[in-house]
Amino acid sequence: MASVLGLSGGIGTGKSTVARFLGSLGAAVIDADAIVHELQAPGTPLLDKIVEAFESDLIDAEGRLDRNALGAAVFHNPTARRRLEEIVHPKVIAVIAERVASAQAAGAPLIVVDIPLLFERRKDDPNRDATPSFDATVLVYAPEQQQIERQLKRDGCDREAALQRIRAQLPIESKKSMADVVIDNSGSLEETRRQTRMLFERFTAGRA
Repeated sequence: MASVLGLSGGIGTGKSTVARFLGSLGAAVIDADAIVHELQAPGTPLLDKIVEAFESDLIDAEGRLDRNALGAAVFHNPTARRRLEEIVHPKVIAVIAERVASAQAAGAPLIVVDIPLLFERRKDDPNRDATPSFDATVLVYAPEQQQIERQLKRDGCDREAALQRIRAQLPIESKKSMADVVIDNSGSLEETRRQTRMLFERFTAGRA
């Protein structure tokens, strides 16, 4: 049976690049963020529950969830954030489990679940079933200064805004200490590709 890896990173570390590399090698990549967007699409039961739970106007003119408004409603309110998690996370985890099972049945050599806040979820409450079970967790790493520089180049934001976004997440060095495997994406793209291939080969060894 194929190994199942939990993949995460930080803003500007290159997690999406590594996910694409793994997909090109033949891994089945399951994107947790994409699942959240599917479950919160207009007319879905999950969107209705979110709107019921929060008094703020969270629906835009086209009937879609205003994610900025939702973020503002929960960012500085731990109780509201936990309520949102209680509504969303069980549904997302259930869909991830279904897609992992489908990938196993299809004979995927490796299954990778891309979860941006994987380590945050586990740190917040390691005893809570906040994330699926993985054979190993993988962190795509770049030092904080490089995270800032990449944001400045990619998003055109100022340094203060870039740093604020990074500091809203668990520090990358803390994540590094929590991960089973670290892919260092602070160097060349070719070096990152080499590490990714080594990861793929490590967890597919012995499979036909």
